[in-house]
Amino acid sequence: MIEEMRLRDLGVIAEATLSIGPGFTAITGETGAGKTMVVTGLGLLLGQRADSGAIRSGAPQASVDGVWIVPDTGRVVERVREAGGDVEPIGDGRAELYVGRTISSEGRSRATVGGRSAPAGVLGDLADELVVVHGQSDQLRLRSAAAQRDALDRFGGEAVAAALEAYRGDFETFRAVDRELTALVEDRDARAREAAELREALAEIEQIDPQPGEDRDLAIRAERLANAEELRLAAATAHEALSGEEADAPDVSALLQEARRALDRADDPALRDLSEQIADLAYRTADVAATLSRYLADLDESGPHELAAVEERRAALGILVRAHGSLDAAIALLGSGSARLAELDDDGDRIERLTAQRDAAASRLDDTAARLTAARTDAAVRLGAAVTSELTELAMPDARVTVTVEPGAPTAAGRDDIAILLSPHPGADPRPVSRGASGGELSRVMLAIEVVIAGVDPVPTFVFDEVDAGIGGAAAIEVGRRLARLAESSQVIAVTHLAQVAAFAGNHLSVVKANDGSVTASSVRRLDGADREAEMARLLSGLADSPTALQHARELIQLAGRSD
Repeated sequence: MIEEMRLRDLGVIAEATLSIGPGFTAITGETGAGKTMVVTGLGLLLGQRADSGAIRSGAPQASVDGVWIVPDTGRVVERVREAGGDVEPIGDGRAELYVGRTISSEGRSRATVGGRSAPAGVLGDLADELVVVHGQSDQLRLRSAAAQRDALDRFGGEAVAAALEAYRGDFETFRAVDRELTALVEDRDARAREAAELREALAEIEQIDPQPGEDRDLAIRAERLANAEELRLAAATAHEALSGEEADAPDVSALLQEARRALDRADDPALRDLSEQIADLAYRTADVAATLSRYLADLDESGPHELAAVEERRAALGILVRAHGSLDAAIALLGSGSARLAELDDDGDRIERLTAQRDAAASRLDDTAARLTAARTDAAVRLGAAVTSELTELAMPDARVTVTVEPGAPTAAGRDDIAILLSPHPGADPRPVSRGASGGELSRVMLAIEVVIAGVDPVPTFVFDEVDAGIGGAAAIEVGRRLARLAESSQVIAVTHLAQVAAFAGNHLSVVKANDGSVTASSVRRLDGADREAEMARLLSGLADSPTALQHARELIQLAGRSD
C-alpha cells in the first residue's frame, strides 16, 4: 500500500505531505485547490508520462516522493533489485520502498527506485503489480470493446489466461507460416528470374574456373613478359658477374675460394671464423647464380604468344571482377550460389510443404480458439451475474448486466467479440454500455466490475478519481459504502466531490487552498471531528458553517459508522 506521498511545486501545490495508510482514504477540496494534482503526482510515481506544464508557476522543477509498504520478497522486490535499488525491511514480512520522480522545467524527468536512479519504465513495471487507477477517462475507456474484453479476461482468471496464452502461441505460429507462404507465392516470378540469372552466372564462373589470387599472379606475369628484354639484360649481367663465364671477367666464386684458402693457411681462430663466413658466401653466390640461370631460361622459353595468352586470361577474369566486384566474390558465389539455386529450384516443393504446415497450424489454431471461446463464455456468465449483484448494492436494484461472447475477426487476442450489455430496468432490452448507459450508470458499472474482478484478481491499491461523477443522493451513499467494503481487502484512495462518498472514508484528507496575494498554494491536512463535519457541510451545500448542512454532515458520518 501507499504509506505516504510528498508533493513539491506540482500544479498549485507548493508543498504537501499526504499520510495515507490502509483502508479507505477520501481526498476532497475546493475546485482548483489541487485535488487532481494528487492523482497526477501518484501517476508520476507510477511511471506515467511527465509533463513540464504540471510544474508550479515560477518553480524550476516539481518533485514527488512516495513510501510504499510491500512484501519483503516477491516480484516487486526482485524488480527493484534488478534496477539497482533495495527495500528496507520493517518486520512481519513487510518492507518500505522509497520511490521518487522529478520533472524539470526543460521537460527532463528523473526517477529513483529504492534509493537508486532508474528509468521511469521501472516505475511502470512496479505499478502493474501494485495499483489500479480509475478516472473519468477510464470510465469512457470501458466503452471500448478491447477494455471490455480485458475486463472479462481478468475475471476469467487462470482458465482464460491459459487458453489465451495457448491461442497466442498458435496464432503467431500460423501467422509466421502464412507470411512465409504468401511471400513465396507472390515472389515466385521474381525468384524464377533470380534462379535463371544465378544459373547463368554460375555457368560462366565454372567455365572460366578462376583460382584464388590468380588475377594478382597474372598481373605480375604480364608485367614480367612485357619487360622481358630489360629483365633479361639485368638478370644476365648479374649472372655473368657472379659466375665469371666471360673470359675477361673475374670469377667471383674463384676469388672467394682463394680468399678462403688464404685464411685457412693462417693459424688464427678469428680468421677461421671468417673463412667459414666466406664459404657460406660462396655457397649463396652459387645458389643465386643458379636461380638467375633458371630465371633466364624461363624468359627464353616465354614469347609473345605467352603474353597474349596471359592477357586473354586476364580479360576473362576481368569479366568476373566487373560482374561480381572481385575475383574472390566470384569464387565465393560458386559455394553459396549453388545452395541458393537449390533453394530457388525447390519452390514448388516448399510451397507444398508450407501449405501443409499452414493447414496444420490453422487446425491447431481453430482448436485453441474454441477452447478460449469456451473459457470466456463460462466466465461471461459468471461475470454478468456477479456485476448484476453488485449493482443491486449500488442503488441499481433492477439493472441487469449481460456479457456476450460472439464470433469475431481473428486477432492476437482471439476470435471473440466481447460486449457488456446493460438493461437498466425490467423490460428494457439489453444495450451496450457504450450506448445505453448514462455517466452515472457507467461509473457504477465500472466500480461493480472492478470490485468483482478484485475477488479473483486482487490488486493491493485502487485509486479512483471522481468515480462518483454523475451520481448523487442514495446512489452516492451506496458507492461510498461499496468503496468502504472494497477497502476491507485493498487500499482505496478516492478523489471525490461528494460528502456521501467521503463519509465512508476512514481517512479524510482535504486539499486546502490559500492565497498570499501573489502565488496560490495548497496544503493537505487530515480532517477529524468538527473540521471534518465542516468540510462535509461544504461539500453538501457550499457553506462550511450552515447549521442545516452541518446536521446533514453529522447524519452522514453516523450512517457510515453504522454501516461499518
